[in-house]
Parts: sequence; C-alpha cells; structure tokens
Amino acid sequence: MLDINRLKTTDNDFWALLKDLLAWDNVSDDSVQSTVRKILTDVRREGDEAVVKYTNQLDRMDVSDISALTIPKERLQYALDSLSDEQRQALELSAERVKKYHEKQKMESWSYTEDDGTLLGQQVTALDRVGLYVPGGQAAYPSSVLMNAIPAKVAGVEELIMVVPTPDGQINELVFAAAAITGVDKVFSIGGAQAVAALAYGTDAIPQVDKIVGPGNIYVATAKGMVFGSVGIDMIAGPSEILVICDGKTDPDWIAMDLFSQAEHDEDAQAILISPDAEFLDKVNSSIERLLGEMEREKIIRVSLNERAALIHVKDMDEAVEVSNYIAPEHLELSVDDPQAMLPKIRHAGAIFMGRYTAEALGDYCAGPNHVLPTSRTARFSSALGVYDFQKRSSLIMCSADGASELGKTASIIARGEGLTAHARSAEYRIKK
Repeated sequence: MLDINRLKTTDNDFWALLKDLLAWDNVSDDSVQSTVRKILTDVRREGDEAVVKYTNQLDRMDVSDISALTIPKERLQYALDSLSDEQRQALELSAERVKKYHEKQKMESWSYTEDDGTLLGQQVTALDRVGLYVPGGQAAYPSSVLMNAIPAKVAGVEELIMVVPTPDGQINELVFAAAAITGVDKVFSIGGAQAVAALAYGTDAIPQVDKIVGPGNIYVATAKGMVFGSVGIDMIAGPSEILVICDGKTDPDWIAMDLFSQAEHDEDAQAILISPDAEFLDKVNSSIERLLGEMEREKIIRVSLNERAALIHVKDMDEAVEVSNYIAPEHLELSVDDPQAMLPKIRHAGAIFMGRYTAEALGDYCAGPNHVLPTSRTARFSSALGVYDFQKRSSLIMCSADGASELGKTASIIARGEGLTAHARSAEYRIKK
C-alpha cells in the first residue's frame, strides 16, 4: 500500500508541513566535492591524459587515448540512418517544432538616436562555443539533445561540443541520431566531472567552451558549480517536479498517470496534486493504487510517491493558486475548465500546461517549448532554457559633441560626489566651453 502525504490548508501546521515536503538539499557532501575537485585539477593539469584515465576508471572503459573517445560525424549519421522510419520521423518532427518555437525567442540588435545625435542601443551576439552535457548509458535522453542544441543553433552559436558518457561501451543510438539532426559539431564519449572539466578548461583534443548546458548526476552538477566563472552554466537542477491543479472534473486515471510521468524519473522526483474536491483526491489515490502495478518503473514511482508526493485539499481554486505560487513548480498543469482565466494569477512556474488534454509529457518531447526548466522553487526567479541563454547583449553608446557636453555636466557632478576625480575630469574634457 502507498502512503501518500495528505495535506489540508485548513490544518494549523499546513504551511510548515508543505515547507518540509518541498525541502531539497542538492548540495553535494564533502566526499563528492573532494572527488570532483581532484578530477577538475587533474584534467586542468594533464588534459586528455586525465580525461582518458578517469573515463577508463569510472565508465569501465579500456581505451588508450582520446581519439578512441572522439565520435566522427559519420557515426552520428549512421545512427540516424539506422533508425526505424517511425523513430526518425518522431525525432525530426520534434526537432522541427522545437526549432519553430525557439525562433520566436531570438533577440535582435537595436538602437536609437537622440535629438542631439547621440546613439544608444544594444548589440546582440551569440556565444562562440557551447558545451552540451548529455547523460549516457541507460539514462540516455535524445530529447535533451534537441532541447539544448536547437536553441543554441537558433541563437547562432558557431560551435556546439557534445559530451555523452558510454559506460561499458553502451551507446544510445537515438542520442547520436539526435546529435546528427541538430547539427552538433563535435562529440566525445566522455562524461562525469572529467567531461565538465575538459569543456571548461579545454584540452588538446577538446575545445574550451564559453558555456556548459545539460543535466547530469551529482558529480556533474557539483563540477558545473565549481567551474562556473571560468565558463557559464545553465543551472544546477534538482529532481523533476509536477504540480497539478484540478477542479475534480478530469478523469482521475489521467491525473494519476500525469503524476507517474514525473515520479518515474527517480526516487527523489516530486508529484503533487491540488484540488478543492476531497472526493476527487480519493479517486485519484484509488487510480494510483490500481495503475501503479502496470508501470515498468513501479519501484521508482512507489518510492517517489511515498516520500515526496502529496495530495493537497484546498478551500477553493484561488487558494490552489496561492499554494501553487508558493511551490513554484517546474511543471504546472492547470486541469480546469478555463485555464486561461486562471493564468494571470500564476506567478511562478517553469512551464504551464493548460487544459485537461495537455499532458506534461508532450512538453518533454515535442510540443515546442524547452523542457529544461527551473526546479526546487527556483522558478521564483529563473526561467526555461531558451535562445536568450546563448546570446549576449552589449550596450552601445556613441555621443555626439553636443551630447557629450550635456551628459558630461551630469556625469561630472555625480562623479565628484563619489570622490572619483578622474571620472569627473574625463567627462569634463568633453564639455563645450
């Protein structure tokens, strides 16, 4: 029997219990940090030799040099050509939809000229080179390749370097095929902290990148945190989350499966259902009990639901929104009659799935928006990965003589107020006498 948390907002300790349920410590322990720090140091000093050493050791490989870990483009194309028609069409359709959506995000440079001839604006440029980390082995996700590579390419990134571990030599053909579809430039079959280090610092074979994106385990996440500053990173994500707000009118089997869809990721994933209909919560609980045995990843789902899931009874839909905004979920399903009317009240969510027919799983693969989303309540201040994560913005300032003279007067006053005389005199030289 499952023992899913049942919470009611009318209980005095509701908010304290909810806070405890949401708590997630994604900080690695001393042992992990020490291990990662050593790997980073070794790769920075020894380059390809250290990458090969750690790959052989941690991924149970037996290669003599980095060339054996370099995947030629012909191998990627072979993987694509070897797919079934059904698989290839699915990947290509998904890639097309993701590209179409992200093309809407692309920022362009702009400027305007003031009356005195001063030009102000913003120049938008793409990053030169980006590293894409893709999990490998059994936990391989071709969808991660699409979601990370496509917005980078749309942004205009010149070179995309993909790293994907192949533990025990295990290759996921769909991942290689997705790399071919998205035009990844170079691929190396390496993973873990050693791959992050190689991307961050560069080696003889692996180019140094400007930013590293993509999910990974605790060692990868720790490494990304440690190299931040030498390179940019997308985020350090926690376990997957789904929050469903339902008015009680959706098929309870649908809702149960939506909760399963995230719980099956791993034991730490979190699935929460909020409804003002207590009887509906009971129905969904019954559906969960009945359907769970059909799931291939039943054991994982069971642990996730027992330890981190919740069925929350609220007074009304306004209170459901209040609780949702506090949770700030990665994925939010609004399974209600009129989700668009509710939408303006939603302030914090990574992605919002509106209506009874919009399963979160569609967003994972082929709807179009990015599935790389903020977790662990970070949707309060961050957003989905997008084209803008691969573009930089440079301010443009070009003063006319008249503009420099007038602005110089203002700058001089403020600079002298700050005690920065050189600033003031630099501006004052341009003031017309």
